[in-house]
This record gives sequence, C-alpha cells and structure tokens, in this order.
Amino acid sequence: MNRLEQLLSQYAAYHLDHKNVFTHFIGIPMIVFSIMCLTARAGVMLSGFEITLALILLVLSVIYYYSLDKLFGFLMLLIYAVAYPFAYKIAQLGMGTWLSISIGTFVVGWVFQFVGHFYEKKKPAFVDDLVGLAIGPLFVLAEFVFLLGFRKDLQEKMLAEARMQRTAMDEKSLDALHAK
Repeated sequence: MNRLEQLLSQYAAYHLDHKNVFTHFIGIPMIVFSIMCLTARAGVMLSGFEITLALILLVLSVIYYYSLDKLFGFLMLLIYAVAYPFAYKIAQLGMGTWLSISIGTFVVGWVFQFVGHFYEKKKPAFVDDLVGLAIGPLFVLAEFVFLLGFRKDLQEKMLAEARMQRTAMDEKSLDALHAK
C-alpha cells in the first residue's frame, strides 16, 4: 500500500457514512476557503506582485499533494488557482467585512463537519492525527473523482483498508468499555 492509499484509508476510516462524506463536500471547501481568506491579507510585495501567506500555504500544499499523487496534485492546483483570486479579493475588503466573511465561513464549515460526524458516530480524524487536517481536502477531491467514476482501484483499496481500520477502532472502543 503506497503513502496515498495509507493516508486516504486512515482518513476514510472516520468517514464511512455517506451523510458524513456529503457534509465534508460542503464543510471542507468552506474551511479551506476561509483559511485562504484569512491568510491572503498577510503578504509582501515582490517585483510588483504580492506574495501572501495564503499563496505560500497553497503552493506548499500542492507540492505535498503532488508528491502523493500527480493527478490529485494537479487537480488541487487548478482548484486553488480558481479559488485564490476570490479569497484575495475578500482579504482586500475592510477589516470588519473581511473578518466577518472569513470567520463566518470557517465556523459554518466546521458546523457541517460536526453534523457529519454526528451521523458517523465518530470523532473527526484530526483528533487522533493532525495529518487529517491536510488530508481532508485531498479526501474530498478523491471522493469527487470516485463519484465521477475514475480511480475505482484506489477507491476499492482505500475502502477495504478503511473498513478494517474502522473495525479495529470499534473493537478497541468496546474493549475500553468492557474494561470499566
């Protein structure tokens, strides 16, 4: 199992309920966009071009995603390239408007996440492993690609491993309950 399969499987173990996955299709993009908005305000001019913290974070995340999977890295680059100009425009608004939009989007995104985990009956993946915060956007992209009918081999491997991990997590929880 390669690194991409491991990371997606580990994340998917917390996201096997279709309602939870659906809420992540809304919540994760909102959270990522809000972080873009919040970090697009901090920047420095370099040869007439503003290098923002958001731009640096996006480039680093695309490099990371590309190192895991070239197709997913490229698709994430396209998504970020479309989203960043909107986030940058929001960052240029007045302080109150910028913060209201950015923080409001962040909070609503997390509400969707927690509603999804209510259906799942599992805590978010990042609670056990902070890498889940970086893998969440990649997981949503992968799920979208799977919905379109592509990368079925990856989906099958991911789900098989995720179900085994979930069974182990559930058994561990039961053992802890019985030990009390």
